[in-house]
Amino acid sequence: MSDTKSKTPDILCIGSVLWDVIGRSETAMRQGSDMPGRITRLPGGVALNIGMALARFGLKPALLSAVGRDTEGDELIRACALRGLNTDFIYRSDDLPTDQYMAVEGANGLIAAIADAHSLEAAGDKILRPLSDGSLAAPYRGAVALDGNLTLDLLAHVAQSPLLARADLRVAPASPGKALRLSPFVQSGRGTLYVNLEEAGLLCEAPFESSADAAAGLLARGAARAVVTDGGNPATVGQSDALITMTPPQVHVARVTGAGDTFMAAHIAAELRGRDPQSALSDALEAAALYVSGETKI
Repeated sequence: MSDTKSKTPDILCIGSVLWDVIGRSETAMRQGSDMPGRITRLPGGVALNIGMALARFGLKPALLSAVGRDTEGDELIRACALRGLNTDFIYRSDDLPTDQYMAVEGANGLIAAIADAHSLEAAGDKILRPLSDGSLAAPYRGAVALDGNLTLDLLAHVAQSPLLARADLRVAPASPGKALRLSPFVQSGRGTLYVNLEEAGLLCEAPFESSADAAAGLLARGAARAVVTDGGNPATVGQSDALITMTPPQVHVARVTGAGDTFMAAHIAAELRGRDPQSALSDALEAAALYVSGETKI
């Protein structure tokens, strides 16, 4: 068991917890490039990246996910505990291997990536057992960061579940390819959606020129609240009474994997501290800029 068992979590992070294997080159790359660089293995996955960032911002996150009972899984659990994350509620499978993500990045950004989250998908609603077996208070009334690596059926279940009916849901797709999995939250008007411009377009079945247009489009589609980013271009928080748009700080981009998760975590942490919407967006953009510049230790 982790040394955080006695601590009540400030937020639940539900979704992928895996190993990130990232190859980075300082040179711009394209398909077929063969460049020198560095290859690293770090704890990752959307839910875990958000959790690690939340811990850096002083919160106490707990993870709900699936991790294998293999060597890689044991190492991952230890790495999570060392980073201040509560792992007591993670579903440990004897049959499913620990998931992993592999990406190649160049000076011009992400070149390609493959996410192997098959074990998380196979585990299904087993990862939610702590919400129904008494391990966590139900209905859960705190904040929940949810990632789109879960199956569409499970995400739809979460959107309607009485176990999370009182929760402050914060939802993000794992990638543009999984953006449509967030449709149940648009249709039910639940939670705050964190998406980029491309993902917003996929959810609304229409292209957008700006984050403000995208946020307005998601609200018109039924979303309760939307936070839309667009790389180094202005980002927007859209809610029923206002659209707030701000431009991120300009920085040298040293890494991109995990930037969106850092932004989301910083925004959640700021709002949980009581920051007003404009200040929370500013805090999140500054945190993401520090991360992509390489100034933030992970």
